Amino acid sequence: MAEKRPYLTAHNDVLTGGIVLAATILFVSTGGSAISDVIKSLAGMGAGVEQLLTTALLLNVALILFGYRRYRDLKIEVRHRAAAEERAQQLAGTDPLTGFYNRRKFEEEGAALIARMQIKGKAVALMMLDLDHFKTVNDIHGHAAGDTMLKAVAERITAHVPPETISARLGGDEFACACAFEPGEPGEMESVADALVNAIKEPVTHQNGELSVSTSLGIARSDRDGDTMDTLLRRADIAMYAAKNAGRNRHFWFSGTMEDELFRRNAVEAGMRQGIAAGEFVPYYEQQVDLNTGKLLGFEMLARWESPALGLVAPDDFIPIAEETGMIGSLSFAVMRRAFTDARDWDPSLTLSVNISPSQLRDPWLSQKLLKLLTETGFPPSRLEIEITETSLYDNLGLAQTIIASLKNQGIRVALDDFGTGYSSLAHLRALPFDRIKIDRSFVTSMMGNAESAAIVQAITRLGDSLGLPVTAEGIESKDIEQRLLSLGLAKGQGWHFGKPMTVEAARSLLAAHKMLAAEEEALPLPDEADTAKTAAPGR
Repeated sequence: MAEKRPYLTAHNDVLTGGIVLAATILFVSTGGSAISDVIKSLAGMGAGVEQLLTTALLLNVALILFGYRRYRDLKIEVRHRAAAEERAQQLAGTDPLTGFYNRRKFEEEGAALIARMQIKGKAVALMMLDLDHFKTVNDIHGHAAGDTMLKAVAERITAHVPPETISARLGGDEFACACAFEPGEPGEMESVADALVNAIKEPVTHQNGELSVSTSLGIARSDRDGDTMDTLLRRADIAMYAAKNAGRNRHFWFSGTMEDELFRRNAVEAGMRQGIAAGEFVPYYEQQVDLNTGKLLGFEMLARWESPALGLVAPDDFIPIAEETGMIGSLSFAVMRRAFTDARDWDPSLTLSVNISPSQLRDPWLSQKLLKLLTETGFPPSRLEIEITETSLYDNLGLAQTIIASLKNQGIRVALDDFGTGYSSLAHLRALPFDRIKIDRSFVTSMMGNAESAAIVQAITRLGDSLGLPVTAEGIESKDIEQRLLSLGLAKGQGWHFGKPMTVEAARSLLAAHKMLAAEEEALPLPDEADTAKTAAPGR
């Protein structure tokens, strides 16, 4: 049924009111004498009433009754409309799943709370909570399980915050709370934050199983004139991400250093976007040698950023940002294209090792993109070794198996990097056809002074022998470590003991001294770097 237009409803109400008013005036002017005559006629004491006057009287009565009924209906309708509007306003400001405020209403109520507390000389703490690994709950158990978890989190928040707290679900798995406290007693909010972190990590019963998440919590305080909800939300968000980056399942108070770090990170990100386009990211090369003979066997490609503003930047400072922002693909392609072009006229016996990032291993077209890049640069697939870290296999082992099989079909070798740092290395070695194991550098560099590290290196070496897999040791930084590895039977290694990662110019000079460069006239022409595709990670 079509909704009545407001101006028609108003027109009908005015018309009804006019009719009732006219009927009332007519009744007052004629009704008195007419009723008297009617009564006398009915009693047989009068001459009767004119027909027209009787009709007018009855019409007056009917109109007055109609008006009263309409008035009563209008009162009911107004009451229903008021209730509906109140309900609509409530729904407009409330999250339907948890009953908490939504973001808009939370900002309104929070601003009012800050204003009231500033007058009273109290502070306001705004806590921002983001559930850790909540996506896993939805992906594995379904969205109904996710809803169950969100409701349980809302109940636990309500149970552990002060009574006058304003709580909200800002969206997805993000919650916020605002409450007043005495400026000199922040320990009260510390206790609340600890209680929330501990309560939320407790399992939630769902159907026949249990669901578990944790939370990263950031706190910002307002006890100065000029602090606004926008300011508190931004600061609490910064603190929350600091807690998440520190390992999750904890809380942090906002501090100015966090904001400075955020500004620095944003500056680095902006510089990276410009730097990729400007060709500032370049490959460096670390030697891989035969430990028995000292012969050069190849290089591992390591990305470096030659920033005009920051100088030479190591990958530990920009690779995480590239992963988070989605720049890893374009950055990787730019560095790999240059590395393949550099290495194509080296001695055919030399291999080139390149790292693949976890996000790229989720790309089902990775092997095709790599083959396209090899074809464009003229670098032989048989000289390429792709290194995959074990942690990158956790997300989708089935897809990783497909990609690795495709790479090997193209003649590319695949190594399991940072071996020994994961929790299911043996299972991965059985499930995936690796060509080599690389021992994580943390074990190698500490093996001379740490018996446990030495035992791990020895165990991995024996495992490689039993599986028929060659083993490479990373992080060889002294002659003593080299000799110790030789005594264990390791044949290949790399590290600063053989030289630090070098530029392409230094690598060419080294190769020229060893007569391991192809003749200049045999070198292939430089490929068009504008022809891009997303491929492998730039290394560490």
